[in-house]
Amino acid sequence: MAQPSRSTVHVDSVLTNISVAYIQSQDNFIASKVFPVIPVDKQSDIYYTYTKVDWFRDEAQRRGPAQESAGSGYGLNTASYSADVWAFHKDVDDQTRANADSPLNPDADATKFVTSRLLLKKEKQWAADFFVTGVWGTSTTPSALWSNYSTSDPIEDIEAGKQTILTNTGFMPNTLVLGYPVFRQLKNHPDIVDRIKYTSSENITTAMLARLFEVENVYVAMGTNATNNEGETAAYSLIQGKHALLCYSNPNPGLLAPSAGYTFAWRGVGGPFGSEVGVSRIPMPLVKADRIEAEMAWDNKLVATDLGYIFIDAVS
Repeated sequence: MAQPSRSTVHVDSVLTNISVAYIQSQDNFIASKVFPVIPVDKQSDIYYTYTKVDWFRDEAQRRGPAQESAGSGYGLNTASYSADVWAFHKDVDDQTRANADSPLNPDADATKFVTSRLLLKKEKQWAADFFVTGVWGTSTTPSALWSNYSTSDPIEDIEAGKQTILTNTGFMPNTLVLGYPVFRQLKNHPDIVDRIKYTSSENITTAMLARLFEVENVYVAMGTNATNNEGETAAYSLIQGKHALLCYSNPNPGLLAPSAGYTFAWRGVGGPFGSEVGVSRIPMPLVKADRIEAEMAWDNKLVATDLGYIFIDAVS
């Protein structure tokens, strides 16, 4: 055997320029993109709502000489939000920190770990609050699922949804949210490919779909999560599934500004920085460790149900 051997000239050590961790890209998550995030200084509060129908009635009358003008009024109510605080921690003990090899950084890794857990929780809560049947003005399943290329007509289905929202509110929806299985089917649907092929030879993107459907934003939800308990066989599932939400999301939230939804984010968890995410290092001298803890506080508020139209299980 040739000498020296590989094991003689090299002793395996930890690489310092690469490590592997499945940290999902935040581009996969849509919870902070679809509806305006409203930073608030109080954990709970109220806001005014106007009675919609009072602004839509045609009540103006001709006015004769020396006669009073026709008049009316509008209803005014209040609604409230209450931002629940969500928290998660990872303990880093002094012995582990002192013995960690490069490139490991237990404190930085723990910060990323706890923050990613909260962002995952926020994404799942968004799906539970907004991406389900029975909460919007219209919840429907296409008569021909969009994965049925021979009989379905997703372009017309979405146009029907746009007209419904416009008729009931006076606002044209500007946002379409697609679960990844829906996006996968739509970008290969013959009707859509046929409409776009004359303007581009590229693969169909969300920007192309936005132009086709005449909305400002198309978001594809690609977040995934483990559905098994710790210690069980790993199992994974996409969070948003096979639905599609058409809605009006106000790009300039403010007074007299309707929107299908808002997310009220309490800045109190950010301490003096007033940020929406608070990360704390909590000394634990009794066990010679530090607790890395993250907090977020939000309330996903469905503000105007008639500004949303959801397709449930739009594909097989």
